[in-house]
Amino acid sequence: MKRGDNNNQGVRRVRTPRKGEIPGVVEQILGHGKLKVRCADGHIRLGRIPGKMKKRIWIREGDVVLVKPWDFQSDEKADVIWRYTRTESNWLEKRGFLNL
Repeated sequence: MKRGDNNNQGVRRVRTPRKGEIPGVVEQILGHGKLKVRCADGHIRLGRIPGKMKKRIWIREGDVVLVKPWDFQSDEKADVIWRYTRTESNWLEKRGFLNL
């Protein structure tokens, strides 16, 4: 490691939305692993945080998340599958993935 080089993070790839996945912004935390998400397609969905994410990742209001709408009630409900960091959400906005 060179002197003065104390950047230990390295380069990370940003997870882009795949088919059937929509980015959105958390508007309100409702409790019991549920939250209100304003999605990029214009719908406000009730997001559910799956059990494997509930303990590992903390989601706050204003966070950018990736949701996967349910097969039925797709305009109303979705599962949260990813939370973006502030830097990653800025990158998504620059590239046009986040049209809010």
